[in-house]
Amino acid sequence: MNRLFTGNWVRKVVLGACLAMATLGTYAQQVTVDARIDSLQLLIGEQAKVKLEVSMDAQQKLQLPLLRDTLVRGVEILDVAKPDTQLLNDGKRLLIGQEYTITSFDSALYYLPPFEVLVDGKPYRSKALAVKVYSVPVDTLNPDKFFGPKDIREVPITWDDVSSIVWLTLLMLALGALGYYLWVRYRDNKPIIRKVKVEPKLAPHQQALLDIERIKGDRSLRSTDPKGYYTELTDVLRTYMEERFGFNAMEMTSAEIIEQLRAVSDKESLKDLMFLFETADLVKFAKHAPMMNENDMNLVNAVTFINRTKVEPDPNAKPEPTEITIEEKRSQQGRWLLLGSMVVIVIVMVILLYKVMSGLYNLWF
Repeated sequence: MNRLFTGNWVRKVVLGACLAMATLGTYAQQVTVDARIDSLQLLIGEQAKVKLEVSMDAQQKLQLPLLRDTLVRGVEILDVAKPDTQLLNDGKRLLIGQEYTITSFDSALYYLPPFEVLVDGKPYRSKALAVKVYSVPVDTLNPDKFFGPKDIREVPITWDDVSSIVWLTLLMLALGALGYYLWVRYRDNKPIIRKVKVEPKLAPHQQALLDIERIKGDRSLRSTDPKGYYTELTDVLRTYMEERFGFNAMEMTSAEIIEQLRAVSDKESLKDLMFLFETADLVKFAKHAPMMNENDMNLVNAVTFINRTKVEPDPNAKPEPTEITIEEKRSQQGRWLLLGSMVVIVIVMVILLYKVMSGLYNLWF
C-alpha cells in the first residue's frame, strides 16, 4: 500500500514538472499579433493610420504581410512605413510594428480582415477591424452657393521670386570679370612690378656728425663708461674714413690709419687725430681714465677733422630717387596658381549658371 502511494506520488511530481516546463516553453514561444486603427469614422478622402504590432521571441523570424495599394476593395493604401523594432525583457523579446496609411473615396462601412503574419513559418492573425466612411454633406437647398471653376489668373512676379536669380547673376558676372583678368595675366605673362621706397643716403660727413651728436647727448656714456665712449667715437671716425677716403679703416690699427691719412690731410688735423686715437688705445688696453674735459676735447677734434676733410655734395647733381621699381618674372608656381584659380572660377560659374537657369525655368514654366 505504501509502495503504491509512493509510486503515485512520484508520477504526479514528474507529471507536474513536465506540465510546468511545457507551460514555460509555451509562454516563452508565445506570439501575439495586434492591429488597431486611429479613427473609426472618416470623410471621403481623409486618411487613417492602421498600426500592426507583433510580439515574439528575439530568435524567431518574422514575415510581415506584403500589401501594395489596396487593403480591401474601396480602401486604398497610400503609404507603408518601415517596420520599427523595440527590445523587451532585456533583449529576449521583440515588439515589431508597421504602420499603414489608408484612405477611401466611397462612402460605406468597410470590414478590414485580420492581418496575417508568419513567425518561423507558422501563420498568426490579428483581430479584424472596421471603418465607416461618410460622404461630404452637400447643401442641396442652396444651389446658388456652388460656383463653377475660375479662370486661370496670372500670378504677379515679386522681388522675392527673382532676388536669388539676380544676385546669382551678378556674382556670376563678377567671377567672369575676375576670370578674364586672370586669363589676361596668364596669357601675357607680364612681370610682377613692385615699388620700393628708398631712404636717401646721407653724405659720409653728415652721417658721421649725426652719430657724434648722439654720442655727445649720452652723458652717462662719457662719465661712467670711457671705454664704450671711445669705442663708439673711433668707430664713427673709421666708418667716415672708409666712405670718404676708400680704405678699410675698420680693420686697421690706429698707426696704420694715421699713415694712410698723411697724404690726404694736414698735419694739424693729424696731430689732433693722433691724440684722439692714442687716448682711445690707452682707455681700451691700459684702463686709462681720462678727464671729462679730455673727452670733450677729443669729441671736438673728431668734429674738426670731419669738417676739414668733408666733401660737400654737388648742388647740380641729380638727386637720388626715393622710390625704385623692381620687376620680377612670374614664377612657374605663380602661373600654376593663376591657372588653378581660373579652373575654380569656371567650375563655380557653371554651377551658378545651372542655378540661374533652373530658377528661370521654375519661374516661367
